[in-house]
Amino acid sequence: MTVALSACGGMGNIMGGRSPAPAAGQPGQTAATPRGASKVALLVPLTGSNAAIGAALKQAAQLGLHNALPLDVHDTASTPAGAEAAAKAAIAAGADLILGPLTAGETASVARVAQAANVNVLAFTSDIAQSRPGVWVLGYTPLQQMRRLTTATSVAGKTRVAALLPANDLGRAMASAMQTAAPAAGLTVVNSVSYGPSFNDLTSAVRNVGQYSSRRGALDAQARSLRAQGSAEGRRQAAAVAGRDVSDAPFDVLVLADTPARMREIASLLPYYDINSPGSVRLIGPGLWANDPTMGGEAALLGAWYAAPDPASRAEFVSLHQQAYGAEPAKIADIAYDAGSIARVVAASGSFNQQNLTVSQGFSGASGLIVLQADGEVRRGLAIFEVEARGARMIDAAPQTVAVPGT
Repeated sequence: MTVALSACGGMGNIMGGRSPAPAAGQPGQTAATPRGASKVALLVPLTGSNAAIGAALKQAAQLGLHNALPLDVHDTASTPAGAEAAAKAAIAAGADLILGPLTAGETASVARVAQAANVNVLAFTSDIAQSRPGVWVLGYTPLQQMRRLTTATSVAGKTRVAALLPANDLGRAMASAMQTAAPAAGLTVVNSVSYGPSFNDLTSAVRNVGQYSSRRGALDAQARSLRAQGSAEGRRQAAAVAGRDVSDAPFDVLVLADTPARMREIASLLPYYDINSPGSVRLIGPGLWANDPTMGGEAALLGAWYAAPDPASRAEFVSLHQQAYGAEPAKIADIAYDAGSIARVVAASGSFNQQNLTVSQGFSGASGLIVLQADGEVRRGLAIFEVEARGARMIDAAPQTVAVPGT
């Protein structure tokens, strides 16, 4: 087997620069277990509601470690209490680094135990609220995606962004990420509207985010008044008024994030309320869109952008997983594989301390560039994809260095 994740360096370009030469863990090498014996613990749900996911994470982490280090596996039982007990058992057994757990609630429980013992954690959740010095969230976060997207849209000449998001955890996380990322990319946030579960809620939100009443409403009212005259001339003038072009939407970037069914409803409402997409308004959204090949079937969603890892980055992991287990890994397994690989590479430096984990050049793995920062934040190099009629295509390669804006 080859080593798929290494410390990486070099310079990249936001529009597809050269990949850096790895600085450690070259393909074909196996990192030796250092003397003094670093011990890695894996905390995953092997029982309970997430047991199937836990089994996949365990397999992936073992591949990432490449048998270079012993892996002490503990079951979180799919609960925060189970995760806390697992962390205590792992630390009592001498863990120097913890990989996992899976969920935000489990991570919060593990973090308290691990930080008290001065043990660093590479968690698999995407809840950025769990990030702190010594606890890194390896899941793909809304902030990572919004940084990449707002930077790319700014480079493309866009200046004003709005959000139309569901009133749920994902919607709130995306809205918060937009408020942070957009100004840093030079975009002005002009509006953010949330909506409830009903179609009426969504209709009202689309109308409000595009300021339909002020843009089209006056023309509609004038046309109704002319038609009410009951004359041929009134009807002629009403038709002329109704056919006038309205002004552009008050934004040129719109953030969306919802299920495939709701995205189809949104697609039907955008043109009705004169939000010109595709056209003057660029739609952007989460990497979850990569799992919905039907998006391109809606004309209003064509040209939408999302940020996600370059699939080519995981090719080696997929090959290793197929050789070892006879099947392609689930996407979530990429995170555990990268965590195991980071542990293997860092172990060669002799210690899992924060200095060795937060090397400035970061690491390159199945999900692309990963840079652990001292404050607990994780920077990623994500590619930009554009929705087309038959899926999506990558239009901007993933950055290979944290020096590139948007990582």
